[in-house]
Amino acid sequence: MNKYILPVSVLGTVVGCGVLLKDHMTGGVCPSKDKIQGKTVVITGANTGLGKETARELAKRGGRIIMGCRNMEKCETAAREIRGETLNKHVYARHIDLASIKSIREFANRVNQEEERVDILINNAGVMRCPAWKTEDGFDMQFGVNHLGHFLLTNRLLEKLKSSAPSRVINLSSLAHIVGEMDFNDLNWERKKYDTKKAYCQSKLANVLFTRELAKRLQGTGVTVNALHPGVAATELGRHTGMHRSQFSSTVLGPFFYLLVKTPQQGAQPTVFLAVAKELEEVTGRYFDVLQEKEPAPQALDDEAAQRLWEASASLVGLEQMEPAPPTNGTTDPLPPHQHQGPMPIIAVPQQA
Repeated sequence: MNKYILPVSVLGTVVGCGVLLKDHMTGGVCPSKDKIQGKTVVITGANTGLGKETARELAKRGGRIIMGCRNMEKCETAAREIRGETLNKHVYARHIDLASIKSIREFANRVNQEEERVDILINNAGVMRCPAWKTEDGFDMQFGVNHLGHFLLTNRLLEKLKSSAPSRVINLSSLAHIVGEMDFNDLNWERKKYDTKKAYCQSKLANVLFTRELAKRLQGTGVTVNALHPGVAATELGRHTGMHRSQFSSTVLGPFFYLLVKTPQQGAQPTVFLAVAKELEEVTGRYFDVLQEKEPAPQALDDEAAQRLWEASASLVGLEQMEPAPPTNGTTDPLPPHQHQGPMPIIAVPQQA
């Protein structure tokens, strides 16, 4: 019997260290224990992956959850599951197709009519490195869903968000934005050969630029908006990338993927943090890398590009123009750096979402 003690102890130590290392590498859990009773949360892409786990966690914290999804069968199933697990009966499935302006407007109209308030809007849904598909309205699928769809949805819900202030908008972006470039002469890839990776990176840069411009326009309203790279998680988002399809990636790279790639539950923690943390109530126009505020790529700080993207997006989706709010602190930058209260968790820098 004694001859098994050492091997078992070694195995237990290795497994334990692996679990601790994975927790460290993936950023850990949301440090805030704040509840959101009485608050209404709208989440897109909530039937699977990070969206579903975010909905589950916010339902546990007492929120009224509106799950916006394209596939209603999966959405209804996920909503029933979350209601059963959390015993929160206020979890609802609603249809929205972010590749359709008509669907987005219908969803927003329903939310505006049925909901007394919207406290938290989480623009979570997305598509990554798909083929050269087009949306119902002729936009590049990645630019259309990842940016234009959420741009329109957010603007259609702005009055409800303002009347519910203090309220929050969270835009899920990606570390991929650092290599993104905005081609304002061909945002929808109509004149050049399609590059699915570059199209994805452009859409993620657009998320950060949209966050920056919207934050300026919402000064003084009590509505904050921040962008987030949640880290790499094992979700359906990467289904078009071809990862894990080869025996090499499954067997040789598998252990590294285990350490670096989060579960959907782990991947949802940063979104939950931005949604509930009281210390972030007045933080706006910022970019978070997992649980930590970081400086985004230089091109994501270009105010001229952010305004130009806003105007182009408004034109594409038929949105009435909003005048940008002027700086309020006497400088060209109306968003002073946030001074964190207390220590921020130390985390590893994640990879592309």
